Amino acid sequence: MSQNRQYELVYIVAPEATEQEVADLHTQIEQIIQRYSGTLDKTENWGRRRLAYEIGHHREGTYVVETITGSGELMKEIDRRLRVIDAVIRHLTVRVDADLRVAERLRVARKATQARRRVARGLPPEPSPSERRGEA
Repeated sequence: MSQNRQYELVYIVAPEATEQEVADLHTQIEQIIQRYSGTLDKTENWGRRRLAYEIGHHREGTYVVETITGSGELMKEIDRRLRVIDAVIRHLTVRVDADLRVAERLRVARKATQARRRVARGLPPEPSPSERRGEA
């Protein structure tokens, strides 16, 4: 069985596509996610934006960002489908769960360092509620 991981999918839809076509594309992706027992954690429609460079004679596109939890097989299927849809002019999938683990480790290490410094100064390891609010 494949391990579920967290991915971020960004795709750019051609400027000729209507809002309904963008919504239909999103629905297709949701159906694929459900079929492969994944979850769609977050969707952000960034709207129409100017491209950094021309892609297939397009200077603008509608950007959509989705955070998905699922297997590698799920992401292969989404990638395969996005390649054959003419309205999608570019897409990119990035695995972000490793980055989240690194960020969590850094946060824990930072908190431990702050606690050691507080103890070295003769303070309790955790700030009191009044210190958190900024009271002296």
